[in-house]
Amino acid sequence: MFYRASGGENDTLLVLYTIVYVFFAGCFVAPPTEFVSAGITIQNLFSTWLGSEDFSFIYYHVKRITATIIVHSFIPLGYYVGLGLFAPELNLFNIDQLSVVWSSFLIVSLILPGIAMMLAIYWHRWNCDNHPLAKELALLGGENNGWRSVASSINIEFRRIDKFTSGIHSRLVAVTDSWIIKTSTYYVYIAHQNDIHLTLSDAEEHSLSYQNQMAVQYLNISVASIQPGLKPFSIRLNSLELGDLKEKLQAPIRNARNIVIHQSLSDMFLKAFKELVDKNAVYIPPPNMEIEQCIGCMQKNSDVKLQKLCEGPDEGDTACVQCFCRPMWCLECMGKWFASRQDQQRPETWLSSKSPCPTCRARFCVLDVCKIQAEEG
Repeated sequence: MFYRASGGENDTLLVLYTIVYVFFAGCFVAPPTEFVSAGITIQNLFSTWLGSEDFSFIYYHVKRITATIIVHSFIPLGYYVGLGLFAPELNLFNIDQLSVVWSSFLIVSLILPGIAMMLAIYWHRWNCDNHPLAKELALLGGENNGWRSVASSINIEFRRIDKFTSGIHSRLVAVTDSWIIKTSTYYVYIAHQNDIHLTLSDAEEHSLSYQNQMAVQYLNISVASIQPGLKPFSIRLNSLELGDLKEKLQAPIRNARNIVIHQSLSDMFLKAFKELVDKNAVYIPPPNMEIEQCIGCMQKNSDVKLQKLCEGPDEGDTACVQCFCRPMWCLECMGKWFASRQDQQRPETWLSSKSPCPTCRARFCVLDVCKIQAEEG
């Protein structure tokens, strides 16, 4: 505690003010969801100067890091000034009567913003060449590419809508086609997907999530770059997001500790759906049939065909009927479509239920989904 002995009342005021100030300062440095929603963040307060993160990701965070350090450097001075106004009995604005402790605290509170200002000036000289983020990008670019070319590549990929993102601005995890990015309060970690090793290092399980009051599991994945000079870092995300993350990753995630990962309901259904379809008869396409891309994801070739194979009744509103559509969907997209047409409150009935064909609306069940036999090379 930084105070002169001045009676129990002053002590109480000091303790009360310190607790309240530390709480709000901590929330401002690492804003919870409530502060983010209320707009009490560096990103919102300086939004005009920072610009758009989606349009210019690197330059946005170059300025965000600088603004964050400058604003946070004023926190001790804000504590001193606020305490002087909240408890005038302490005479904190009377320099001649300050104790050694309070004088030292005031000097440090004044020096910190000055250091932050000089650091900001140094970082932004020569068009930000001295900024820590620029130096990290220079390591990623190597001898042939400057940091601005790397920044341009990251900016372009970050604008694409198919990237994976998780978290908020100051604690964001983003994965593009070529880059893995993690932002923190004072730094941005970046690694190229071709030069990393991914390891599932730890898992945290909580009985209640503050978002939906349900059990939640968080995974900690370490990202180690093989390029010298780059700091390793870890990313933390909900286990339900792991499937979306893997779709953007080029390297596998090693699970050396055999950590059990909680899957989402849709992931568990897709796994069971694929296992059942693997047991069905295959569809042999005619020699002149051209297999096109799946119209659902436009990334894989169509690999399933609906054929009425179940032994249910041929009549009635709920009966399966023959589908005459050509193969137009991949197994994963067909499974997602099937799940989306079911009663979301009764997942235990999904596999035994039916769905309309996504193209012609002919009713089918899981037994009618046939994998296309691959051509022999």
